[in-house]
Amino acid sequence: MPPEQKATRVEYEVLPIHASHIPQVVDVHMRAFPDFFLTFLGPQFLKQFYASFASDPMGVGFVAWEPDSGRVLGVVVGPVNPAGYFKRLLKRRWWAFCLASCRAVLRRPTVVKRLARAVFYRGEAPEGTNRSLLSSIAVAPEAQGMGLGRALVNAWLGEVRRRGSTGAFLTTDAHNNESTNRFYQKSGWRLEKTYTTPEGRAMNRYVMDFASEGS
Repeated sequence: MPPEQKATRVEYEVLPIHASHIPQVVDVHMRAFPDFFLTFLGPQFLKQFYASFASDPMGVGFVAWEPDSGRVLGVVVGPVNPAGYFKRLLKRRWWAFCLASCRAVLRRPTVVKRLARAVFYRGEAPEGTNRSLLSSIAVAPEAQGMGLGRALVNAWLGEVRRRGSTGAFLTTDAHNNESTNRFYQKSGWRLEKTYTTPEGRAMNRYVMDFASEGS
């Protein structure tokens, strides 16, 4: 997630993600992450990725929605059970992801090996209790600095906990990403591991464990 910037405050609601939100969600992602790999894969690829969280029963997603304009200002998604979720998604929708990524592959054939890993792999899950995976969070550049990111993450955490998860984990860039790392650390996430991807990208893995009832 890019550094949050000061912006004119707007009124928004946090709502469960719906299929009707997907076009705006894709636009938010592409504007929030203009130089990232998933954006390079294109809007059709992102459409398939985010739509899965609106349709799969194990997907959890929320949007920050501005009632006055009907704009989607931010999005957060992630599966309750990452291993089962992504295996099922690959089995059911592999053809859709392949078609959606054709243009990107034609422009840069070397991306093929990285393609599946970029979407469906976030490093090995941390040892210990079964945790949900926060896969993606994006806030529109004009809406950053208003607390949308924190509100979206809190809504997602509350829902995966309600569904029986004992904790959560996520990954983000370790270098040149100070504001995002600071955001998670201040929000109660614990830096559990730093590792390097096959492409040489240093990543931080954060975990959050939920307190048991009555503790």
